[in-house]
Amino acid sequence: MQPLVLSRYTLTTSLGAGLSDHVRALAGNRSGLAPCGFETVRLDTWTGQVPDAQLVELEPALSLFDCRNNRLALLASRQDGFEAAVADARSRYGAHRIGLFMGTSTSGILQTELAYRHRDAASGALPANFHYAGTHNSYSLAAYMRAHLALAGPAFTVSTACSSSAKVFASAARMVAAGVCDAAVVGGADSLCLTTLYGFGSLELLSHEPCRPFDAQRSGISIGEGAGFALLERAHAALSDDAIVLIGAGESSDAYHMSTPHPEGAGARAAMARALASADIAAADIDYLNLHGTATRSNDAAEERAVYELFGASTPCSSTKGATGHLLGAGGIVEALVCALALREGFMPGSPNTRQLDPAMRVRYLLESAAHAPARAMSNSFGFGGSNCSLIFARAGVCAF
Repeated sequence: MQPLVLSRYTLTTSLGAGLSDHVRALAGNRSGLAPCGFETVRLDTWTGQVPDAQLVELEPALSLFDCRNNRLALLASRQDGFEAAVADARSRYGAHRIGLFMGTSTSGILQTELAYRHRDAASGALPANFHYAGTHNSYSLAAYMRAHLALAGPAFTVSTACSSSAKVFASAARMVAAGVCDAAVVGGADSLCLTTLYGFGSLELLSHEPCRPFDAQRSGISIGEGAGFALLERAHAALSDDAIVLIGAGESSDAYHMSTPHPEGAGARAAMARALASADIAAADIDYLNLHGTATRSNDAAEERAVYELFGASTPCSSTKGATGHLLGAGGIVEALVCALALREGFMPGSPNTRQLDPAMRVRYLLESAAHAPARAMSNSFGFGGSNCSLIFARAGVCAF
């Protein structure tokens, strides 16, 4: 694939707002998970919640988009000079030549949940101030960010469960390669809501403690929320050696089961192999692998099998969901940017809350962060229904343009 440089990027999760908070937390093996106290939820579980007090209000002209998900996206976009970088790109390329591709799973569904509490007692009608298109609709996130960033290029939302905001990188690469746009804003956001929490509770997938990926006693997921964005532009030889470049993307859809991965990790392995092929590198060239690692028994076991078959036991890997929780549709962008930070800052994240590795594991799993500078990193995002995506990032100094 044609390499794309991440010329600016940012993320916000329960670990904090902006890159610096995340570097400190991940390098220090700190978790942002806490006992669930969200809204009216009464579940014995832990979540990675962004404090309500941090969420920012939308501009009045875009009030039809007002919901927790878009407020979370706005908070993220205001960090690390991201909006200024997009404005600069807009002046160079023109608003019509910058695409915007977002990933989300539940979008602003919380707004619908709140509206149902205020239905008309006689007719059952939802409140007049409820705007489905601007909030609950999956396209809401893309429509809002496109308006907020004053972009006019192609825009769409990808909603493929937990691979959503990983797949937007692949979508952007194809759009730039096809000449449809010269640059792209990619990102994703997912926010806590009752449907997600009680839904995973009904599936008996929620952990009663902070999630412990690949632990011998792992018992389920901790749901988090967050948002992240990256500005992608064509990479070139004049880049500084420490610039971060997207060099590969692989996708697959094994469609084995609605909520359970292929037990042999067939779809996961295919996505990773395709990412390596698109980057024209071997598995041995990957220095760090950020695993999907949800902390459910079936998901972790299937991914471990796929990773071992492709990488063997030497490539360092970890899941950072013990730090942020499972961000569902925002997990792809956040964990991709964790890889970017690992490359830029020279460390490999550990696995907060994981205590004793499952003895069946054969891969080289990092419990603690390691001060070692990777040159290339892969990020895995695997969703319900077998929708899988693997991304490869590298420091520009090891790339040939």
